[in-house]
Amino acid sequence: MQTTIRSPLSFHGLGLHSGAPVRMTLHPAAANFGIWFRRTDLDIADPLIRASWDAVVPSKLCTLIANGAGATVSTIEHIMAALAGCGLHNALIEIDGPEVPILDGSAAPFVAGIMARGLRELQEPVRALRILSAVEVNEGPALARLEPAGDVLDMRFDIDFADAAIGRQGKSLTLANGTFVRELSDSRTFCRQSDIEAMRRNGLALGGTYSNAVVFDGARILSPGGLRHADEPVRHKMLDALGDLALAGMPILGRYVGLRAGHALTNRLLRALFRQPEAFRIVELGGAAEAFLPGAGLTRADLPACA
Repeated sequence: MQTTIRSPLSFHGLGLHSGAPVRMTLHPAAANFGIWFRRTDLDIADPLIRASWDAVVPSKLCTLIANGAGATVSTIEHIMAALAGCGLHNALIEIDGPEVPILDGSAAPFVAGIMARGLRELQEPVRALRILSAVEVNEGPALARLEPAGDVLDMRFDIDFADAAIGRQGKSLTLANGTFVRELSDSRTFCRQSDIEAMRRNGLALGGTYSNAVVFDGARILSPGGLRHADEPVRHKMLDALGDLALAGMPILGRYVGLRAGHALTNRLLRALFRQPEAFRIVELGGAAEAFLPGAGLTRADLPACA
């Protein structure tokens, strides 16, 4: 069945790119409400923004959504991944700034808060989007594809960076029965030291630190404590992809393949999918099928040590 948060849950911190302090609160919502953001700091007629693929507007290095009144919220990918990975389908998210707090750079703090607060089951079944035929988008050497895979969300991601500490990494996972929480949720955003000054000259990464991002410099890892996983960068790319796929508005049953893909390409993939209604079918889930969703069967024991 669909779920919502049991009671309000707040997070506060800095925006990764804006550097601005922000407070964000998840509120319970009714079945079929979906995920909406409300900008509480704006005095405008419509401060509500739906977390949806068709609300995404072009942005550098993050996912940004907007409404027709000009309200925006950026860097939503980590909280969206946490919601999807915990099986939370309906919430109103109030936020008093333009960017979701980065916290430790992963989804683990969001996951820990959601699991500690608990979910309330609603009296409506989960609807899922089953992929029936392959849809693919490309940009140079980058690729993103959705293809059929039964009653699960499979994911395969490959990256290739010149920095020796990253290099080529690839990983495949079935995101069911808590796999996201155990395997991906604690993987942090990352960047190269050589990119930081350029980003800051362009008004980005103003809230970034060695504590909320993994910083690489050739063969060196500059962030204290090193990596949480030997392949933390590709795991984080998978985390981001789950958050961006969550903007479909329902769980996806299929296989996602990402090759050097980023936020913009995954959004292009969803747009291509919804232009091809013959490539998917919306189904109601129940019984054994629900066990294959990302948030099924989670317990506190599934939380990573950092959460």
